[in-house]
Amino acid sequence: MSHVLCGLAANSALPAELVDRLITVADADTAAGLAGREDLTRAQVRALVTRVPEIAVRLVHEGRLTEADIDPVAQPDAALALLGEGGGPPRWARLLAKDPDRARRERLAACPRLPADVVEALVADVDVPVVAEVASHAAREVTARLAAHPHAEVRRAVAANGSTPPALLAALLTGAGLPAARRCLVCDREEVPFVHDRECPRADCELPPGASCDGSHESTVLAVQEAALRNPATPAEAAAGFVDHPSALARWTLAARTDLPPRVSERLAADPVPGVREEVAANPAVDGALLRVLAGDPSHGVRRAVAHHPHVPLDVLVRVAGNTRIGPTLLPRIAVASPAEVEELARASDPAARMLLAQRRDLPARIRDALAADADAKVVKSVATDPGLSEGQLRAMVDRHGSRVVAKVAANPAASAALLEEITRHGHAARKALREVARHPRATATALRACLVDEEGRRRAAGHPALSPPVLLELLDDADWQVVEAAAGNPSLPRAVMGDLINRLSPDAGSPLTHS
Repeated sequence: MSHVLCGLAANSALPAELVDRLITVADADTAAGLAGREDLTRAQVRALVTRVPEIAVRLVHEGRLTEADIDPVAQPDAALALLGEGGGPPRWARLLAKDPDRARRERLAACPRLPADVVEALVADVDVPVVAEVASHAAREVTARLAAHPHAEVRRAVAANGSTPPALLAALLTGAGLPAARRCLVCDREEVPFVHDRECPRADCELPPGASCDGSHESTVLAVQEAALRNPATPAEAAAGFVDHPSALARWTLAARTDLPPRVSERLAADPVPGVREEVAANPAVDGALLRVLAGDPSHGVRRAVAHHPHVPLDVLVRVAGNTRIGPTLLPRIAVASPAEVEELARASDPAARMLLAQRRDLPARIRDALAADADAKVVKSVATDPGLSEGQLRAMVDRHGSRVVAKVAANPAASAALLEEITRHGHAARKALREVARHPRATATALRACLVDEEGRRRAAGHPALSPPVLLELLDDADWQVVEAAAGNPSLPRAVMGDLINRLSPDAGSPLTHS
């Protein structure tokens, strides 16, 4: 593949006549770039599909191809894509229901608004994955029939379908009232008892890691239960019975439900598996009392989930922030803090609390400015990207805190071109700062050239329209293919150069700029 041509294909400044030329020489990779262009005409779309037929599916999903453009016999995958978008006539579905390719029938089964006779044909399909796909998407009348299907994989799909009646979901969860499954994907393929190696070396093996069957289809039965636990239509009282289930994954799945009785959530909050407790802490339905308990959990992941909970009490959040790495993000509870709470956080003695507040971008100017002048670099770093800060405030941040805040200052949309240039000359300019400068809309050619010393900064700078033409042309022959594509996609690339590149890099013309 030519990375230059791939970059040109996505270049927004590529003239229409060069788009036409590129279409005539496109391969699959170049076609992918061309397909994303917003300026393709209908004629160009058709020409692209003629040149690279497999791109038709993407063009369907992007609304570029319609029923009139597709022959379902010659382009079955494109026809399937349109059916999947809710388009296409019923006769296409009837045709594809007989397709010898199982994968196509499986994709058809996932399409909405299929004719009843097509659904019946797919329910009777000889391949279980096709029937399971029907079960995943069918209406409740069909799932009611398939809940007792002899194959456990079909039952798993029924258990995941939100249209399945609640009573049947409860039955799939417990097995009560349903005949035992007779087959599963494991015993379809292997002599039982069998446990699938999680590091299975067979390239053609389709069994999930750890799948097992001793005649009871145990791994698939557990998968049915997990699917039912995940399904919000499953009655809460039936799901609650799995609070002490031996499978940690089942308890983990249960912990995410928002309709559990408080006593069940409390039991799960004491689960020995940290992931289960973390799921409880992230559950929007748990109350502040339980979050107070979880705030003292030894697991960092659990405490972090408490911090991200939208209803965590503010005092609990401040306590967690003091001993948990939360990261540069605006927490939901901080985003809705009242004016009085904002004042309280701004005066907090713990810089971790002030740092959380500094992520807001709607603070009163008085509070924002106080945070910008904070003595703690972590607080200043959090507020540094606020576009309301003045040039003087940004410069003062760099003067006081240097490399600890310079990357965030460079990311401020209000940073001036002069300040960005100064940041690239900063004695301790971090690589992150150069990367931020490289994608800043105000970056100058001088600043961008300085960013080329960093690998990621070089990739970003190569696509920046302010990059000087001589440097841009040099980057077209860079050793890094991502730099090459970015440079070729730069809208500042001269049109004459674009045309020359397409002519020289066509499949029938060799060139040292073609990188594989």
